[in-house]
Amino acid sequence: MLEQYFPNVCQIAGEIPTAIIDTLKMIFIPGVIAFLVGLVLAMSVVVSRKDGIKPNRILFNIVDLFINLFRSIPFVILIAVMASPTRLIMGTSIGVKGAYPALILGTIPFFARQIESAFREVDSGLIEASQAMGLSTWDIITRVYLRESVPSLVRAVTITLISLVGLTAIAGAIGAGGLGDMAIRYGYNRYMDDVTLVIVIIILIIVSLIQVIGDLIIKKTTH
Repeated sequence: MLEQYFPNVCQIAGEIPTAIIDTLKMIFIPGVIAFLVGLVLAMSVVVSRKDGIKPNRILFNIVDLFINLFRSIPFVILIAVMASPTRLIMGTSIGVKGAYPALILGTIPFFARQIESAFREVDSGLIEASQAMGLSTWDIITRVYLRESVPSLVRAVTITLISLVGLTAIAGAIGAGGLGDMAIRYGYNRYMDDVTLVIVIIILIIVSLIQVIGDLIIKKTTH
């Protein structure tokens, strides 16, 4: 029955596990790096803003400009711009390895804004109370901002990882590998509709798993 309804999928079945692994690599490795960098950038913006706990106009303007600048560049164009730097850094601009720099740089601004929104949701009364108690800036960051915004941070991570799934498909269109690459090479270029259907189903499963896990963690950490 599989050969009857999914003949092309049966022919390339051996490539699918590798494509799934490549896609997961392009989601989670850039995701982790982007989260760490985005966390630092978001905290810098929140802390150094005019009404923050440590106002610093110069730092705020620099970080805010960086986030806005790279956030405004369409990902397809960013990949083209990053081609030469990627070859210099990674030794190649194609394949999974060549997709990492563009995915990281394209995700950091989005992640930073999501995390910034999460921090802004923290009750200002808690911040004021912490300052009144004499807590240091570092203590307020770690014991108030980070601790109180865990559900919002998890929500930001979930949204960003799902967004990364879409970016990996775009990267796949220019030779980065993964499920997006298979969908373009086989499903689009060779008119193998059954391959496209199976890849769409796999991507839906990945997105659903990310969402379910994120929702469970949010439910456990909300208080």
